[in-house]
Amino acid sequence: MADGEFCVVCGSTGRPLVDGVCAPCAAERTVLVSIPSRVNLTICPTCGARRVGQVWERAGASRLVTGEDLAPFLRPHPETGIRRILWEEVSTTPTVRQYVGHLEVVFRETPRTVELPFSIRLEHRTCPACSRRSGRYFTAILQLRGPEETRITEKAPALRARLDREWTKLWREARPDWRQAMSWREELPEGWDCYFSDTLAARAVARLAKQRLGAKLKESASLFGRKDGQDVYRVTFCLRFPAPDPPPRAAPADVEP
Repeated sequence: MADGEFCVVCGSTGRPLVDGVCAPCAAERTVLVSIPSRVNLTICPTCGARRVGQVWERAGASRLVTGEDLAPFLRPHPETGIRRILWEEVSTTPTVRQYVGHLEVVFRETPRTVELPFSIRLEHRTCPACSRRSGRYFTAILQLRGPEETRITEKAPALRARLDREWTKLWREARPDWRQAMSWREELPEGWDCYFSDTLAARAVARLAKQRLGAKLKESASLFGRKDGQDVYRVTFCLRFPAPDPPPRAAPADVEP
């Protein structure tokens, strides 16, 4: 800044100027962060997913409104950096929540505080995935079975318990969207049937079982109907888990002469 330059608003000197205005005066004359006076938020009451446009996201999230829901509505000025946000709920009704956002920001290297009052219209709507599950809709079945060999003798309760343990280990490694796609699971004398609303997710879980647990995988499809002039198939993935290792034989006892 050249000697003798001063802020045209406050007359101060020795401060960096932009278009003849110092940072504190520019901050007073600039909307540092804005937010619509009212925003809409749609949450699935069953799984917590949020509707963003025509897409449902964040299944498994909290069913309560959080800072993660509110922050995307903030519109900071290009020269404003947001350092900290504190959300305060000041009033609530079944459909409308009113908040004040307390923001610590930096504008042209100058710390500032901003308060933003706004309200959210909250709508609870069941997402398509939860709607399909409640209607017992599925596109794929993942069958958990024991080995095919007839020489293997394993009683049904013990087989189901073993398959359930294998499934629990596998499920820990499954991606969240794969787990979200499973609608329900049924117990059968020969094992378990897991019903999925997404065939690609069921196929991914089946391949993971083959890779991680050494299960044999067989895939088949059956015609279910037609939609928009196209055949619709339901796919079955049969997973046969290997037999458990036999228990070690006890060493023979020494026989005294």
